[in-house]
Amino acid sequence: MAWAVTFNDLMPWKPIITEIPFIWLVFCLIEWFAGKRKFGAYVIANLLLTTIFFAVIMYFKYYGVIATYHALEQVNQVTAVRNSVFSLMDPYYLLIYADIVVIFVIMVRGRKARQWKDQTSRRARRSVVTVLFILSLVICLFNIVPNRASMNEITKAQQMGILNYEAYTIFSKKKEDIVPLNSITQASIDELKGIKKTDQPQHFGDAKGKNVIIIQLESFQNFLINLKIDGQEITPNMNKLAKEQYYFPNFNQMVGQGNTSDAEFVVNTSFYVPPSGAATQNYVDKKLPSLPRLMESNGYSTATFHTNDVEFWNRGELYSSLGFQHYYDKSFFGDEDSFFFGPSDEVLYKKTAAKMKEMDQEDKPFYAQIISMSAHHPFTIPERKYHMQLPERYDGTFVGDYIRAQNYADYALGQFIDELKTNGLWEDSLIVIYGDHMGLPLYSLDRDDKELMKEIYGHEYSYSDMINIPLILAGGSIQHPEVNNTVGGQVDILPTVANLTGVSVKDHIHFGQDLLNQSYNLIPERYYLPTGSFLTDNALFVSGAGYEDGAQYPLSGRTSVDGGTTEEEYNRALKLLNLSDSYVNQQPLK
Repeated sequence: MAWAVTFNDLMPWKPIITEIPFIWLVFCLIEWFAGKRKFGAYVIANLLLTTIFFAVIMYFKYYGVIATYHALEQVNQVTAVRNSVFSLMDPYYLLIYADIVVIFVIMVRGRKARQWKDQTSRRARRSVVTVLFILSLVICLFNIVPNRASMNEITKAQQMGILNYEAYTIFSKKKEDIVPLNSITQASIDELKGIKKTDQPQHFGDAKGKNVIIIQLESFQNFLINLKIDGQEITPNMNKLAKEQYYFPNFNQMVGQGNTSDAEFVVNTSFYVPPSGAATQNYVDKKLPSLPRLMESNGYSTATFHTNDVEFWNRGELYSSLGFQHYYDKSFFGDEDSFFFGPSDEVLYKKTAAKMKEMDQEDKPFYAQIISMSAHHPFTIPERKYHMQLPERYDGTFVGDYIRAQNYADYALGQFIDELKTNGLWEDSLIVIYGDHMGLPLYSLDRDDKELMKEIYGHEYSYSDMINIPLILAGGSIQHPEVNNTVGGQVDILPTVANLTGVSVKDHIHFGQDLLNQSYNLIPERYYLPTGSFLTDNALFVSGAGYEDGAQYPLSGRTSVDGGTTEEEYNRALKLLNLSDSYVNQQPLK
C-alpha cells in the first residue's frame, strides 16, 4: 500500500526484494534475543513497521516527500494541523492495519492464542537464523550502497526500499563540505547566479523613506489571479491589484518543511531553506543578517503580525534571530471570530491597520510583515465566511474548498486595502504581496480534483503550476501598472525591496536578486521538489538520480520548454545551495 501511494507502483516484486529482507533482519534479531517473549516482540515489531509505512503514506499525501526521522521534529505540530491530516486520509489506508486486527482477534480467543504462543516460543535453529540474517543484510546493502548518490530523495527511497531508506537516513553521517566564510562573497554568488550588475539600477529609491508593508497570503497560488468560474470572479481584489500595480506572474515558492514559517525566513533573509527540517528548527540559534535588521539600520522600526501563538513553529525564536523589534501574535489579537489557528483575516487586518496607524505617528518609517492564515489547509472555512456560491461540480471537493477559502481571503484583503487608503498609509507605503506556498499539492488531489484543475488550466496540472505563486508590488511608490514576466522566487524579495527603498545591500550577503533589474534567474528548489531541482527563464528542471535522468517541465502558463536547462546550471544550483548552507551555519550565535 505504501508503494502504491508514494511511488504509484502496484507491482509487488520491487517491494518484496527491497522491504522483506529488512523485515527478516528484524525477525532474526527477535529470534536471537526475545526468548519466551518472542510472540509479543513479533507483534510489537509488526505494529511498529506497519506504523512506519502508514506514516510514510500520510506524510507523502501532505508534503509529497518521504518521511524520515527528521519528521519527528514536527510531532508537536500535528495536533494543531490534525484537521489537515484527517482530510488527507482515505479510509482504505487503514487496511494497512488489517493484520494487526486479525492478530488481536486471535489473541482474545484464549485457547488459540496459547497454541500460537507455544508454537512461536520454540527457538529456531541458530544456524538457520544466522544464514538468513547474513543473506538479508547482504540484500539490504545491495539495495542501499549503489543508490546512495541518487539526488532525488523519492527515487532514492524507491531504489533502496522504504525501510532501507529510513535506516540509511539515520546512520548516514555524510555531510556537505562547509565552504569557509571568507570564501563566500557576493561576487561569487552573483557569478553562480549569472547576475549582471548595473551602476544605475532602475527604480532605485522610488520608495525611499516610505513604510514597507509585506503581506504573506496563506496557500495563495497564482492561477487564482483573473480566474473566473462560470463567469464568477474568484479574487476580485487581487485581480485589481495585478491590473493596476506591478505584477510578477512567474514568481515561485521556495519553502521547505516549515511551510509558512520557512516563507517568512526566506523572504526576510534571502537565504535558502535548510536541506532537512524547518528553518525555525535548524537556524534560530543564529543571529541572522535580515531585512528587519537592514531596515532598522536605515532608520525603520520593525514588527511582524500573526494571529497564531508565537510558539507555533518556534516563531518566537525565529523573530529573535531575524531581529524584529516587535511581534504581535494571538495574545494581541485575542479570540474574536476564530477558526483554524486563531482570529480570522478580517480581525488580523483590522487590528493590524490600527496598530500600523499608531506606528505611522512616529518620526520614522516602519517595516511590517503580516501573515494571513484563514485560507489554511484543509480550507474548510465556516459557512458564515462564504462570499460566493460555487457550481455544483465543485461541491465536496478539495479544490472547491480551496477556491472558496481563497475567495474569503481576498475579501478580507480588500477590506484591509480600503482601510490603508482611508487612513493614508497606502500612498505612504511600499506594499509587497505574495503567496507563501502551494495550496493544492499534486499528490493530495484525487481524480475529481485533478479533473477540475485540468478544467481551470486547460492542461494537466503540473509541478511548475503547483509552485507558482503571485508577487505584487503596490502602493504610492508604484508609478504605473506593469506585468513583469521575469522569473523569480521568494529569495528575491529582500534585494528588490532594498532597491526600491534605496537601501544598500553591498555588505549584506544575499542569494536573491533585484527583479526590477535582472532578466535571467537561477532558482534552486528544495523539499517540495527533489534536491537538484531548479528554475530558469526557460523551464523547471526536476532531478532524477542526477541530471541525466531528470525531467524538464514548461513554466506555468507556457506550453513548451523554451531552450531547456543545462547540466552547468544544475551544478551551479547545487553550489548555491551549498554556499547558503555554509554561510548560515557559520553565523554567530544569538
